[in-house]
Amino acid sequence: MDRRSFIKRSLWAAGGMMAAPALYADGLSGNGLNNNQKHMTMDYVTLNNGVQMPILGYGTLRIPADKCADCVSQAIRSGWRLLDTAKNYANEVMVGEGIRRSGIDRKELFVTSKLWLKDYGYEQAKVAFEATLRRLQLDYLDLYLLHQPFGDVYGAWRALEELYEAGRIRAIGISNFYPDRVVDFAFVNRVRPAVNQIEFSPYFQRWADKRVNDEYGVQVESWGPLCSGMRPELLQEPTLVEIGKKYGKTPAQVILRWLTQQGVVTICKTERPERMIENLESLDFKLSVEDMTQLSKLDKGHTIAKNHRSPEDVKWFHTEATR
Repeated sequence: MDRRSFIKRSLWAAGGMMAAPALYADGLSGNGLNNNQKHMTMDYVTLNNGVQMPILGYGTLRIPADKCADCVSQAIRSGWRLLDTAKNYANEVMVGEGIRRSGIDRKELFVTSKLWLKDYGYEQAKVAFEATLRRLQLDYLDLYLLHQPFGDVYGAWRALEELYEAGRIRAIGISNFYPDRVVDFAFVNRVRPAVNQIEFSPYFQRWADKRVNDEYGVQVESWGPLCSGMRPELLQEPTLVEIGKKYGKTPAQVILRWLTQQGVVTICKTERPERMIENLESLDFKLSVEDMTQLSKLDKGHTIAKNHRSPEDVKWFHTEATR
């Protein structure tokens, strides 16, 4: 059957979200894509408010300032549609420039940014949101997240609720919230978070956290699936290498598919054009149950970054990490 004329929707068994494949080539004619790229597909999840979100996204953290706009433009022209930035990444201006350089219609993109805890509180959050839009030179965001679970999260959330209800943001969510905070948010706020972006990798597997988020209709999104380069040994793990050989895939592609196949929206970063294509190609195969079992054995059970429940690390977020 011609995939351009009919594309079935499928339900992710693990995540309980609807995933709708779409062609990367849509809207991309004339941008130099080769035939292989034109036949790749993107999967989407449907958030709790009905908004569709690509299941694989392009991350921009720590891309050098002089490369960021070009990288974002290249990623979009390669087929990426979900773009992830944040006020605290100090690159919203460059991400916005990359969007404009790409030549792709804004409506085809799903742009995420995040509110830093320095700007929490009702009034401050609204001011910070407008500043983010100015830096990106956009009229609206597709997703806006509370970046950390500290400070006046409830005041900030009230501001996000109003911006969402006014149509300035298509979906609002949280980041780095542990399950207990997710449940509290679900009970005390008018609008439930649509997304919770958390650290999630083979070395720090968050399936129990995902089950709680699923129960409350919150889509889990992974940051650091490849350990953000902080654990280079991850991509040398024999388990990942052997599984990759079976499918003709790299360890990185195996990791990305391990997450997306189980309904986790996944953000990954690369500055290399060939890797942009390679990461997208993680969606064109399927891991077996046996593969999943083997991958579960890689879990080390702890963060590779900051511990959001450590008093010392919470202090760090309020002092050294605050911009």
